[in-house]
Amino acid sequence: MLHKHFTQAELEAYMDEDLPAEKMSDIEAAIRDEPSLLENMAKLNERRDAGIHSLGAIWRKNRLSCPTREQLGSYLLKTLPDKLADYIDFHIRRIGCRVCQANLEDLQRIQQEPAETATGRQRKYFESISGHLHEE
Repeated sequence: MLHKHFTQAELEAYMDEDLPAEKMSDIEAAIRDEPSLLENMAKLNERRDAGIHSLGAIWRKNRLSCPTREQLGSYLLKTLPDKLADYIDFHIRRIGCRVCQANLEDLQRIQQEPAETATGRQRKYFESISGHLHEE
């Protein structure tokens, strides 16, 4: 039996650390306070370890609803079609996907860094691979 306040999908998303921080905290507190919820979590984990997955679990695990990093970059640059930009905004702000939020924050940080820093990073990258490139 699942906890009255949390669905199986929410508990599975908790195990994948795929919920907004506030919801993660709510579930964490409930697990500490209610031994029956901890037992339910253990059973869910056993099912997952046995390879029993729902279509929704597979969808979430592979992040099929998440935009690509390239799409997130285009979102920052405001170069996406309106419908895709609206979806990404919904996904990040309303759904609260922590993985996409982290990717977006990383892209924003890179976008705001001084040109000298980016140029230096690119130079180091190319220097690190230069020995692996072959002239033909």
